[in-house]
Formats: sequence, structure tokens, C-alpha cells
Amino acid sequence: MAQHPEDHFKNVIAHAKEYGYIFPSSEIYDGLSAVYDYGQNGAELKKNIRDYWWKAMVQLNENIVGIDAAIFMHPTTWKASGHVDAFNDPLIDNKDSKKRYRADVLVEDYVAKIEGKIEKEVEKAAKRFGESFDKEQFLTTNARVIEYKERGEAILKRLGKSLGNNDLADVKALIEELEIADPDTGSRNWTEVKQFNLMFGTKIGSTAESAMDLYLRPETAQGIFVNFLNVQKSGRMKIPFGIAQTGKAFRNEIVARQFIFRMREFEQMEMQFFIKPGTQKEWYEHWKETRLKWHHSLGLGVENYRFHDHEKLAHYADAACDIEFKFPFGFKELEGIHSRTDFDLGSHEKFSGRKLQYFDPETQESYVPYVLETSIGLDRMFLAVFSNSLQEETLEDGSSRTVLRLPAILAPVKVAVFPLVKKDGLPEVAKKIIDDLKFDFNVVYDEKDAVGRRYRRQDAAGTPFCITVDHQTLEDQTVTIRHRDSMQQERLPIDELRAKIAAAVDLKTWLK
Repeated sequence: MAQHPEDHFKNVIAHAKEYGYIFPSSEIYDGLSAVYDYGQNGAELKKNIRDYWWKAMVQLNENIVGIDAAIFMHPTTWKASGHVDAFNDPLIDNKDSKKRYRADVLVEDYVAKIEGKIEKEVEKAAKRFGESFDKEQFLTTNARVIEYKERGEAILKRLGKSLGNNDLADVKALIEELEIADPDTGSRNWTEVKQFNLMFGTKIGSTAESAMDLYLRPETAQGIFVNFLNVQKSGRMKIPFGIAQTGKAFRNEIVARQFIFRMREFEQMEMQFFIKPGTQKEWYEHWKETRLKWHHSLGLGVENYRFHDHEKLAHYADAACDIEFKFPFGFKELEGIHSRTDFDLGSHEKFSGRKLQYFDPETQESYVPYVLETSIGLDRMFLAVFSNSLQEETLEDGSSRTVLRLPAILAPVKVAVFPLVKKDGLPEVAKKIIDDLKFDFNVVYDEKDAVGRRYRRQDAAGTPFCITVDHQTLEDQTVTIRHRDSMQQERLPIDELRAKIAAAVDLKTWLK
């Protein structure tokens, strides 16, 4: 039973809280806007996603290593990276509601509504034509759909051009021409569009006189670039090679929203791949394909991903695209893949006065390497996995169940073990099974309520397997193992449990 996207999104937020995945930060003090805490299940799921990325990126690639750089960096780093001068968002205020919005997001949301109209046309046509409906043909031949599509593209093109030229007056003119209103009040009384820097400032030092102005890092990439030579020399790395890192980044998002999609404190998983100048086209294609394969490996539905090429390239990039995912609020960026040329190392070389070059022993020449970047938001990945996995199912007997179909390899708890009743020695056997399995898997014990209700609870929490110990177990050392997704049950000897569960959560089967 498909839910309206907005209702589904509300359910995602409520379910995440109820089952210990995500809480509003410092909630007893009424929280802090766009800051969230990961609960006991959320911390596990987040760790498992991070590990799944890290193993695919670092463990399985001989020429990629990982680091963990500090959040504080010398302030000149952010001058060199361009963040001090150019890390801005275009903001607009509504004079009546006194609310502040990102001007580009207002326009993008307007275009998203046009895309919604296209979806509606497709749904209507699919109903009308039934089995014989050809979606691709309809999208390319229906006059109304083509008109919507061209209109949306033209708007985004103009927005991209205006932002690229820093023509903020035209961004405002576009908002006025499209008659975009304040989403909350419907007012169209707008201020001019202004730029706002997103970095959080802080200070380091013990006295006011000697304190130095610092920034909390707005991305993790610079920690990799400034350590390029350290890693290359100490690891005797030969180009092409990559440096990966996961960690916190901070952005003073004025319009943070959509739950954990856009937060002020978030976590990134980035890999910078250093290459010979001139080889960037091949590597760009290689990493686009490799990263999409990684996403597909989790089985969240191939149709939920698409590439989006950037209209407006950053001044240093020669190619850039996003892997977009279909979130409950539409297709949005999940991961960016950027061909960054030699901007980063070249810029740090200029500002630091140190040579950041690679000596190629084969050609006997030195050069500043080019960089190919893959950058994914861990919190966004969490939201993609979680929102996609949360499903309402109507069962054969007419009843319904809420099930969180998390990929088994990512699920916080792999197994729940139940004694059928709280007596006759069954709890003791259940606990013995837990003591055996806990070295390999995250396991929980549950003896409260009827078994059927325990199953439902674990389904909603996302646990892939439930093991029930009953009176037959005492006779023949077998238990019932139930699979979350199919609800199928099978009888297994206790000593075969480990192998059964391991097969379902083995990295090799997921990433092969």
C-alpha cells in the first residue's frame, strides 16, 4: 500500500524516534534546529554504513588508504580552498513573515513541483493505457510533458547562469517572475538576495590577545589535501592512488530542513583519488560507474538512483555530477563525483609555499597531481537506507505489519533470540545461544509478550532474524529461525545458526 510521500516522510521521522534511531538534539531543552542525535540503533546503523563504505573503498582497493585528520585546521587552509571568499549561499528574506530562505532552493522547489506534474501525467496515462503503457515513449512524445520538461530545464539553466555570474538581482527577478511565494504564509514581499558565508567561526588560544580565529571544517577533503605528501611518502604510494576519510563537518545552514538531509553538524565519507593530468576523463567515468555499483549492491532499487550532471561547474572543476536518490521528498543529491583538476594541491602549494608534487620515477618528471573526488553524506545515506526500508505491508490474513527492511549487512541488530515461555529452562538455552553468537553478531534477548508481538517488534526495528527456543529444543537441540522479509520459518540445529546468519551478512556476497 503506497503512502503519500509527505505522510511517509512523517512516518520515517516518528519511526526513527520510536525505535531508537534518531532523536532531536538536547530535546529536554526544546532541541536545537537542524541538529540530531543518533540513538542506540541509529549509532549501529550509521557505523555499519560507514564500515560498508570504508571496506569497499579502502580494504578492497590496494591503492587507497584511509586517514583521520583533525577538525581544526590552520585558518589559511580555508583561504587556499576558497571557502573564506566563496563558500556562500544566496539568501532572501520575506518582509512579511520575517522568514529567511535560500533563493536557489525556492527556485529548485518550484521546478520540483513541475516534475511532480509530469509524474501525475504519467500516472494518469498509465491508468488509461494499462498493460500497453510505454513510459519512455510517453515521456518523449506527450506534448504537455515535453512542455513541462523544457520549462523546468530553462528555469534551472537561468538560475545556474545567474549564480555563476553572481547576478543576484536576476535570481530575485526570477523568483518574482515565477511568482514564488513564502511557503508558510503565501506572501510575495521579498528582500534583495544576499550572500551569506556558511562557515562556523571559533577561536583557539588561552588569552584574548593571543587567540587565533579558526573555523570548524565545512568539509573533510582539505584534511586529505594538506596530508598528500605525508601519506604519499610514508606509504610509498604510486600514482594513481586514493586517500579516504570519514568524519564530521559543520555548516551554518540558514535553511536547514528535511530532517537529517541538511544538518548543521553532519558526517561525510570522502575519497580523493590522485591521478596524472590528462587521465581525468577515464577516471571520472570509472568512479561514476564504481560508486553507482556500490549503491546498487544494497538492493534499494535501481530505479531510485539517477545521475545529474552539474549545469554550473565550480571554477576548478572540469566535470561534476551527483548520484541522486529518490527520497520521500523527491530525487535529491546523495553523492557527488567531481573532477577537480590540480586546483586543490596547486592552491595549497601557492598559499603554503611548499612543493606539493609527485615525482614520477618512470618519466623522471615532477607534477602537481589532478584529483578525482567522490563525496557522500553519511547522514543522507542513512536517510536513503532508512526511508527506503520502512514499509507498511498488508498480509494474507488482512492484517498489516510495519517492517523496516534494512539490508541485513547494515541492520543494527542481526538476531533476536526468544524463549517461547519464561520457564522450563528455555530462557537459559536462549541465553546460551546469545553468549555463543555475540562474538560475531549484534544480538538481543527478548522474552516480553506473546511471540507474535515480539516478531512484530523486531520487524519494525529492522532485525533480519528471530530465533525461538521451544520445548522441542530441549529434546533435539533445534530451534526455529524466522526471516524478517519473507516471514518464513525453518527448523535448524543450534550449531548451524552461526553459519546461517554469517552467510546473510557476509561482505563478500554483498559486494561481489
